[in-house]
Amino acid sequence: MASDSESAELGRFLRARRTGTSPRHVGLTPGPGIRRTPGLRREELATLAGISIDYYVRLERGKETRPSPAVLDALARALRMDDQEHHHLRELAARAARYTPEPPPAPSRSVAPHLKLLLGSLRPYPAYVISRSMDLLAWNPGGLALYAGIADWPATQRNLARYFFLHPAARDLFTDWEQQITGCVSRLRAVAGTAPDAPDLTRLVGELLLKSPEFAGLWERYEVTRRKPATKTFHHPQVGTVTLTSQVLHVEATPGQRIGVYTAEPGTPEHDALLLLDMTAPRPAHASS
Repeated sequence: MASDSESAELGRFLRARRTGTSPRHVGLTPGPGIRRTPGLRREELATLAGISIDYYVRLERGKETRPSPAVLDALARALRMDDQEHHHLRELAARAARYTPEPPPAPSRSVAPHLKLLLGSLRPYPAYVISRSMDLLAWNPGGLALYAGIADWPATQRNLARYFFLHPAARDLFTDWEQQITGCVSRLRAVAGTAPDAPDLTRLVGELLLKSPEFAGLWERYEVTRRKPATKTFHHPQVGTVTLTSQVLHVEATPGQRIGVYTAEPGTPEHDALLLLDMTAPRPAHASS
């Protein structure tokens, strides 16, 4: 049997997508009077998906944990889910149906020596290794200095989600701070949906729910679509405004770890700015250099 948290997570996702979907978006004309329910009513969604209202209510309440692939596909079509949302729905259903006697161990936080060498070889391009919960695990000088002010925090507190929402420099650093925090929460929601009891995620999410109203509002929306822009613009206090190309690479040998890299064409002002950032960045003993 599934754990209660995994069954509940499937229901939370369906409820969030239902309440976030307007009737007009799915071709329904709202009737007269005030609607008490934001978005679609349960009976409306059940009708659109071709399932009984009782069955849908059981899904949303976590009482039904084995919906068929056909039911999941019908719900995804009714809610006009994109491919990422549809995939997430299937992952949640698979976990809800699976017997999980104990949560899997948290991914390793150790960074392989050859990855640290890789970070050093990428200089002057800012690069770092990040965990699934967005902890910074290793970096080269520019990789840390690019996020202005994060080096002031102890190494164990350096987390990009925490930085986006709680560091006073973050709002000034990003030209599109709202888009950045929306994408950040979507990534965390996608991971937490398939590992709802993971301690590394629950601690971080609990902290941000308590300290950031913006995070709490976005978390409640339960969006999992991640559209990462190819470029990102920084208003950096040391090197000025730079627009960099971003790339994220998954670490094959260590699930959950990713490498983030920012690049600029040689000979451009952006490349010159990265050279300056790399040369002037502090080099603490634990950083990758």
